Amino acid sequence: MALATTYKVVLGSIAFAIFWALAVFPAVPLLPIGRTAGSLLGATLMVLFRVITPDEAYAAIDLPILGLLFGTMVVSVYLERADIFKYLGNLLSWKSKGAKDLICRICLVSTISSAFFTNDTSCVILTEFVLKIARQHNLPPHPFLLALASSANIGSSATPIGNPQNLVIAVQSKVSFGDFLVGVLPAMLVGVSVNALILIIMYWRLLSVHKDEEDGTGEIVGEDDVSSHRFSPATMSHISASNSMDHVQSSPNNINGSLATHLDSIRNRINSGDQLESQRSPCGSIDSNDISTPAQFSEEKESKTEHWKNKMWKLCVYLVTIGMLVALLMGLNMSWTAITASLALVVLDFKDARPCLEKVSYSLLIFFCGMFITVEGFNKTGIPSTLWNFMEPHAQVDRVSGIAVLAIVILLLSNVASNVPTVLLLGGRVAASAAAISASEEKKAWLILAWVSTVAGNLSLLGSAANLIVCEQARRAPQLDYTLSFWNHLKFGVPSTLIVTAIGLTLIR
Repeated sequence: MALATTYKVVLGSIAFAIFWALAVFPAVPLLPIGRTAGSLLGATLMVLFRVITPDEAYAAIDLPILGLLFGTMVVSVYLERADIFKYLGNLLSWKSKGAKDLICRICLVSTISSAFFTNDTSCVILTEFVLKIARQHNLPPHPFLLALASSANIGSSATPIGNPQNLVIAVQSKVSFGDFLVGVLPAMLVGVSVNALILIIMYWRLLSVHKDEEDGTGEIVGEDDVSSHRFSPATMSHISASNSMDHVQSSPNNINGSLATHLDSIRNRINSGDQLESQRSPCGSIDSNDISTPAQFSEEKESKTEHWKNKMWKLCVYLVTIGMLVALLMGLNMSWTAITASLALVVLDFKDARPCLEKVSYSLLIFFCGMFITVEGFNKTGIPSTLWNFMEPHAQVDRVSGIAVLAIVILLLSNVASNVPTVLLLGGRVAASAAAISASEEKKAWLILAWVSTVAGNLSLLGSAANLIVCEQARRAPQLDYTLSFWNHLKFGVPSTLIVTAIGLTLIR
């Protein structure tokens, strides 16, 4: 596609630049309106500047992607209500054998949860739990926070529902859930293992020193404080940059669908020891106060009934989720499968669904609508096609050098322009170039795009919304607050991202 008229190129570039600036710096002083409004502003300017027509703008909105995103968000809300993340979190503290063992467990739990419940959701739910585990064992928090965020990003690369850019790739490429999983899974497993190894090697000495030796405090969090924590369901919304920028340096941040940071207060612990003690008189007869009345028997029976109803409901939630994953593996339409599963959970809950549906981030869905229109308008200018025509001869996926060049381009663009716009801008062009070689190369190109654009989020603290979520959640955690600095993340993120990306590229099938 050749360049459009100078009028369209200039005005289209201005509209895209405004969208990009507000997506990367949502609280920019000149126009602190946030990412969602920024995407709508960019989309509106594309229409007002006549870069695209109103009909083309509506046609640019990809409804299957929005449906898949909505469905997976609803399923995640119900899974959290069914305590799936509490059970995953219990794996972190069960028979722990030291700091290195905890690092490996955090990487494992974060990887599994992010692959099926999105990376951002996992970070929202697990950050404070990880802080409690580190405090309980008197260990410095930041290696564990890095393990959580980086493993969540890597783990989310394995499935189409792991992160927003994978949703886009799965819908546009028509690659089935099973083929996607099989193609990226080896790279993901090796990548997570290498990432954990880098963490352990880099922080070997630090993990061998107790926190009280490091900062002079010897406070130990009791086991009850860790195991009794309950988390609220995650809502998909954007982190306020006015908060995050106070603690990290200004740099482009990823917009792969950020999550809100609401957490419930610590659950009240019930002391029932006195109720379990036998209250007997000195003669051994039963105390009159211990005699249960019919009303008490009725309450106990009702309590047991509610207990079993709750267990059955949780089982139904897990079965519906497993059914959804099986349907996706069978190659059924991903968008309608996710929507059907979410509605099945709504019906099974047999309650007003409004509280759960309110936890869905409609602002994220609106953000995607605006982004689709803005990116389509920028494509109409011809700039992306011209740049790709220059790079295409050097970025063929049938050559090692070409894969290396393509990976570098994706990695840089994902950290500068963010990974979802990068996928929207490059996806079709990279796939078309690979399809000219063979159908298998086209599929490989899509999987490479998914792998590199996702792992690229580990490069810096601002490279991924998951990283920012961990940073913000850790800073705001009551009595456990910890600030993960930009440089602490960068000195780990750069070597980890480059090594993991390179190793994964050799395993993509």
